[in-house]
Amino acid sequence: MNPSVNTTITYEFPLNERIRVFIRLEQLFQQFTHFSAGATATDKRAALSVLQDITMIFKRNDLKSEVLKELDRIAKTLTNTPDEQTPAVLLELTHMSKKLYEIKGKIGAQVMQSDLFQSIAQRSTIPGGTCSFDLPEYHYWLEQDEDIRLKNLQQWSNPFDDIRIAIQFILDLIRNSNLSSQEVAAAGFFQIALDKNQSYQMLRVTIDKSIHCFTEISGGKHRCSVRFMLPSVDDVRPVQSTDNIPFTLTCCLL
Repeated sequence: MNPSVNTTITYEFPLNERIRVFIRLEQLFQQFTHFSAGATATDKRAALSVLQDITMIFKRNDLKSEVLKELDRIAKTLTNTPDEQTPAVLLELTHMSKKLYEIKGKIGAQVMQSDLFQSIAQRSTIPGGTCSFDLPEYHYWLEQDEDIRLKNLQQWSNPFDDIRIAIQFILDLIRNSNLSSQEVAAAGFFQIALDKNQSYQMLRVTIDKSIHCFTEISGGKHRCSVRFMLPSVDDVRPVQSTDNIPFTLTCCLL
């Protein structure tokens, strides 16, 4: 077997709203990077659609404040429980906080100053509303050379770079500060009681791909349930497995 082939699936469950928003943004930023690198007009359409989702999240949330609070929380936690890597991590956290404090105004506001981006966002609320006859300027842009399109995409996405890097750094720290255990879900069900005195941020459930189930995680910061569900077949709704399902439970504590 090729050791580089991933044989497991991991399901993540954020334990507070801040981390939930961070994970959504992480996924959107990854999608934006992927589609931006594509050379076709369809790739560029997808990239701009994702960028609209990103700007919408920033409109609805004070992400600068939330990221700064999380950087500060992690710095205090690491200071109280130091190890050999703490000084380097604290230095990086301080650097990121400084860069975010230097940002003036609402992050992403510059994007909406583009008339083209505004027109695309407005028409995107209509299903199929960005056809060439709806937005001829958009059609013209999509047919430009790749260097022009990339330059515009970078111009529109650059305001999010510092906060994107900070969010990724935060999530990587949280995922790496974990306690893992091998568990078995009896008849497809497992319940987790979390220590109220600990600041858990995320749960991760990892199962082997050979197990034909998907994982549903529900609950809150003190108690969670994990159900292993059989996928729907022929329009039959998913049902909980009756098998005993082995899995790896990871509690991210930082």
